[in-house]
Amino acid sequence: MAAPASRQGFIDYCLRRLGDPVIEINVDDDQLEERVDDALQVYQEFHSDATIKTYLKHQVTQTDVDNGYIPISSDIIYVSRLLPINSSFGSSRNFFDIKYQLMLNDIADMQNFAGDLAYYEQLQQYLSLLDMKLNGHPQVEFARRQDRLYIHGSFADQEIKAGEFVVAEIYQIVDPDTFTSVYDDMWLKEYGTALIKQQWGANLIKFEGMQLPGGVTLNGRQIFEDALGEITQLRERIRLEHELPPNFFVG
Repeated sequence: MAAPASRQGFIDYCLRRLGDPVIEINVDDDQLEERVDDALQVYQEFHSDATIKTYLKHQVTQTDVDNGYIPISSDIIYVSRLLPINSSFGSSRNFFDIKYQLMLNDIADMQNFAGDLAYYEQLQQYLSLLDMKLNGHPQVEFARRQDRLYIHGSFADQEIKAGEFVVAEIYQIVDPDTFTSVYDDMWLKEYGTALIKQQWGANLIKFEGMQLPGGVTLNGRQIFEDALGEITQLRERIRLEHELPPNFFVG
């Protein structure tokens, strides 16, 4: 059987792991859909392969200025930073600009003096430090459940105006319906199977001890507890092995 490459293929794969069609898996179709949603949600929250680091370009509208925030797509789960839009030291726009003068005086003579490239690199880092201290970087707040990106001070001070562009560094969810290889992820297949197994056990618990024709006794509680142990181990594994390390701010 080929690797699962769709939502239904993923469900069928999980059911086969549990014994279908040899064993009847007593789980409703709606319950199957919800357990797949639960598995994908945990996968997208914690697995490093479930998101991609990219950049969001947005042209500010007058509505954004009036609201004081920028609308963000719901498939964006984290905004790491807003790239500086203007810089007093980092742009060469006219003859009197600092960077223009440095390039005019230093780069032209770079081939004549050993070590000038290292000096130029140090100077650029120093100018970046001055820019950060004097101008600062845009302060943003990402309200994920509101799908909003607040840029503090910039709208009120008219530093960002309608028609201008802002660029943010973001982490965006990899859409499994577009990039179907998500459904073939080893951890996701194990976790989805465990969730369906737990649902199966929960459905059978109320029939615990009931004897079927042929002397077979239902034991839904054992299925439920086995699945719960598997889920606990898989949740621990994703946090230890697959989650991206946290970002630290060092001052």
